Amino acid sequence: MHAREELLASVVARLIAQWADEARHVAVGAASPIPAAGALLLKQQRPDLRLSLLHKRKGNPFTDGSRELFDLAGQGRIDVFFLGGAQIDGEANINLVRAEGRRFPGSFGSAFMYQAVKRVILFREEHSPRVLVPKVEFISAAGNPAALLTGKALFSWQKEKRRFRLESVHEPGDVRSVTGFSYDSPATVPLTPSPSAQELALLRGPIALDMAADYPDFAKRVWSIN
Repeated sequence: MHAREELLASVVARLIAQWADEARHVAVGAASPIPAAGALLLKQQRPDLRLSLLHKRKGNPFTDGSRELFDLAGQGRIDVFFLGGAQIDGEANINLVRAEGRRFPGSFGSAFMYQAVKRVILFREEHSPRVLVPKVEFISAAGNPAALLTGKALFSWQKEKRRFRLESVHEPGDVRSVTGFSYDSPATVPLTPSPSAQELALLRGPIALDMAADYPDFAKRVWSIN
């Protein structure tokens, strides 16, 4: 058995791995433990991978907030980044400002990062019509993502059609009924492959220890590490 967080981390690692040498530097923003775990999993398999964690508590290369992160992105030196949103719509717009009368922290450079980084993975663990909407109430950032990963499914982005395509679901069930936007889908939707025994060993071993240093609550909840 595996936790959902472990499955999502393995999907993140495999997504980035498919881009091979075109994904040399992966950056992960603050409060993003699952993308961080996936990136750390890939680094265990590819030691040459450069990994920058904005949430890192010790040895953080970003000493001046996010300024260095933005500088690197502007120079084309970040290959993969992750963005989320209070709302994500079928045209891959994200909303980090306001929705349903509520205010959120704000876009904080997401519009810049969406355009500057070569491949952006949209990530939101909650998969519901509240989050995946026909049209966001406010466009914080618009772009062409590499993929959208949620707690229920993996979507690819069709740049020419400006439309998502469902690639796999994490468990059997009706995804369309809980997705607020329309999307393309194969006749038979495959299940997302489970983490391999090797991936689980890495996640529950060295990666769990690494995560405990920077995401202690997450490591305690998923792997019971204090």
